Amino acid sequence: MKLSLALLCALFGLLAAGCGRQAAPAAAGKTEAAPRPEAAPLAVRTAAAEQRSVERSMVATGSLLPDDTVTISSEVQGRVAKIHYDFGQSVRQGAVLVELDPTEYDLQIERARGALNQALARLGLPAYAGKMSPPESTPALRQVLAQLEDTRFKYESAAKLVKTGDVSQERFTEAEKAYRARQAAVELARDEMRVAWMSVTALEADLKIVQKRRNDTVVRAPFDAEVGEKVAAVGQFVKDNTPLIRLVKTNPLRLRAEIPEAASSAVPLGTRLTFTTDALPGAEFTAVVRQRNPALDARSRTLSVEARLERGDARLRPGMFVQVKLVTQAAAAMVAVPRQALYSVAGLTKLFVIENGAARLVTFTPGLETDGWVEVPDGAVKPGDRVAVSELGTLTNGTKVRM
Repeated sequence: MKLSLALLCALFGLLAAGCGRQAAPAAAGKTEAAPRPEAAPLAVRTAAAEQRSVERSMVATGSLLPDDTVTISSEVQGRVAKIHYDFGQSVRQGAVLVELDPTEYDLQIERARGALNQALARLGLPAYAGKMSPPESTPALRQVLAQLEDTRFKYESAAKLVKTGDVSQERFTEAEKAYRARQAAVELARDEMRVAWMSVTALEADLKIVQKRRNDTVVRAPFDAEVGEKVAAVGQFVKDNTPLIRLVKTNPLRLRAEIPEAASSAVPLGTRLTFTTDALPGAEFTAVVRQRNPALDARSRTLSVEARLERGDARLRPGMFVQVKLVTQAAAAMVAVPRQALYSVAGLTKLFVIENGAARLVTFTPGLETDGWVEVPDGAVKPGDRVAVSELGTLTNGTKVRM
């Protein structure tokens, strides 16, 4: 019994000694940690930032306007007999648009012509044929000239005989008075002829006025255009200056644009503008500035300019809203990086510049993009700097990289 108890005590001692030896290394491990291996640099592809030349521009708004718009009115009164064109139709310059009933004016022409021919007949001239010349004499003038010749002969005879005493002084005086009276009658006849001729010219003017009014019953187009509105109707009685039809001249079109104050100096006369319209996606058109408002609008701080389209296009119509591209700098220098170097997250755009084997984070607002290259603000990146174009989602500021 005593032997078994001694054996158990010896076994317990051996087990305690073994556990102590195993615990010692564990305690030693808590005081001296093994060094962790350093992470390998991240492999990335890079590209060099470049200095490029870019065209700087801005967008202004504008509208297309017709070259001219006119409301054709009647110069005379009358009843509308014919209307040859309707809404939307094209007309050529000189085409007859509207005709009024000419009957009344034809009668006025006949009356005026009759009064003129009557006055010509009094002067011994033929009927009116379109051209007239003032007469050299009239029957009345020729009559008094003949009477003047007779009294002149008697006066000269009496003047000779009074010297010899064959004619008394009284008879000579009477002959002289008769001669002077006939001279005055000739002057009066000449004056009456001139007055009669002036009356003839006045009657000719009256005839031409009536003929013009007759011609005004036919209303013609003043230029090539399209009918924007038909106002009058056949059978309607219109007074003078009554609107009949409205014409819109669509070729060439005008472009009127409002230029912001900052770009007002970039649009001198002769500037070629490029514009687009939402009505024709993908199409570009050009116009040349012909007029400029001398002053800016005090409220909007914009400058109104008008340009003429270089080439007509049937797809463009007056009233269209357009966007005008204004070139403010034809060749501006900028630093640009490839589009692949940009990484956007949470509304921020960033890129990573590789310097001394590490990535440097640059957050910025992108500028112009041309041909896959994006403008970077001055000072953010220099020409020649290497920027990462891969692993952008993995990189952080200071990440070690290898190219």
